[in-house]
Amino acid sequence: MNKNKAAFSELITKGYNPNGEFIILGAPLFDNEVLQESPIKLALKTFNRHGLIAGATGTGKTKTLQVLAESLSEQGIPALLMDIKGDLSGLGAAGQTSPTLEERAKQIGIPFKASAFPIELLSLSNEKGAKLRATVSEFGPVLFSKILGINDTQSSIVSILFKYCDDHTLPLLDLKDFKKVLQFISEDGRVDIEKEYGKISTASTGTILRKVIELEQQGGDAFFGEYSFETEDFLRKDSNGKGMLSIIRLTDIQDKPMLFSTFMLCLLAEIYTTFPEQGDQDKPKLVIFIDEAHLLFEEASKALLDQLESIIKLIRSKGVGVFFCTQTPTDIPADILGQLGLKIQHALRAFTAKDRKSIKLTAENYPLSDFYKTEELITALGIGEALVTSLDEKGAPTPLAAVRMKAPASRMNILTPTEIDQIVSESKLIPKYNQIIDRESAYEILCDRLEHKATTKESDQEEEAKPTRKTAPPKPEMSTLEQAINSPIAKQVGRTVARELTRGLLGVLGISTSKKRGKSWF
Repeated sequence: MNKNKAAFSELITKGYNPNGEFIILGAPLFDNEVLQESPIKLALKTFNRHGLIAGATGTGKTKTLQVLAESLSEQGIPALLMDIKGDLSGLGAAGQTSPTLEERAKQIGIPFKASAFPIELLSLSNEKGAKLRATVSEFGPVLFSKILGINDTQSSIVSILFKYCDDHTLPLLDLKDFKKVLQFISEDGRVDIEKEYGKISTASTGTILRKVIELEQQGGDAFFGEYSFETEDFLRKDSNGKGMLSIIRLTDIQDKPMLFSTFMLCLLAEIYTTFPEQGDQDKPKLVIFIDEAHLLFEEASKALLDQLESIIKLIRSKGVGVFFCTQTPTDIPADILGQLGLKIQHALRAFTAKDRKSIKLTAENYPLSDFYKTEELITALGIGEALVTSLDEKGAPTPLAAVRMKAPASRMNILTPTEIDQIVSESKLIPKYNQIIDRESAYEILCDRLEHKATTKESDQEEEAKPTRKTAPPKPEMSTLEQAINSPIAKQVGRTVARELTRGLLGVLGISTSKKRGKSWF
């Protein structure tokens, strides 16, 4: 192992010296000495190449995530953060200095300056914040089938159901709509739909229904519906030009991985669809941080993983970076791990033979170094220290460096309930997203249709029992369907039309369909 300090310092200075804009992560360590003269600079240009923050519990992963989010915000770059543990809200309040922080700042040569950052609190469930939702129709049949984890035969029935709703102007907005249409094509509408689209297995529709109920029990009924989120709301800045940090509070869905995977896949697909192509720019347009990323992959099917891998590969061209925060790199599927340019590895602990094997595998994910024994160093890192390798502006890996990280400028703890209430009260998104919208959709239209059919049948039976008389034919009333067509179309409906027409995205992502689908009215 090379012990030449001057050679190491020269290598690091050259490897972490970008020409464009950058953020400073900390200072490198060499033989337990901090080298202030060679700070670790990360080129903003490479932040759309994605990244990984890994390490054992209590080693400083979340604080590193916090530092990255703060640094991006200061550069006017907005970020979207998945807060599984509930400890990222502290970004909205200034930190407090302490002897420990002052000592670290002195060691690495980067002054500590307490600062708060603009945050927006978002929620998928009952947590305080602006509610994020999406309609079933916006998912499309292929993506919705993948979320349910059903087989090809069952997926074809879902495609038929979507096509039927397109052809008969039945908006699919929430899971209630989907279940009602599924019930209808299995019972009252079975004969008509089989004439039009072919035979449908009752066993398959039963399986699909059970999968939908499972998703519903994980909180999917709160997520599917209106008002649908608009991706441009993640791109805001405050009056001082700092990038808005949108924190999605997910503390109450830790035990609902299907809902988490559903939302993340929808979010990434929607961002990919709506953001324009921009190639490599001087800085990213948006950076997404996924804390406790293993939850995203825990119960994901191979088809779902393939979909995620495709989006991760393609979304960088939209100026979007995705960062996964987890305990070990092995939590991330290999095909996705290979797409991550920036890797920040905090300490791992070797208590068992399995741990030692995992550490060996982890060390192999990092570039070889003449100055470190990577496998040994991973277990010797202190709190707030990490192994770092990134990509330079030409896309080549930078030298491996053990780094003493700078401390977050914001609070390293959660906000109080009073502080959260204050932020919620000042939110510009809550009036937009927390209004209750339940417009007429497939559920109401089919219920009216079935009720009308039952009433008509009863009237016909009464008429048959009466003596025959000649009467003038009754003036036909406008049907519920006609009323829906002739009623004013709200902005949300127009947005859903546009997003429905982007179902072709699935083809872009490598998922082909057997024939073109009809136009949608919703």
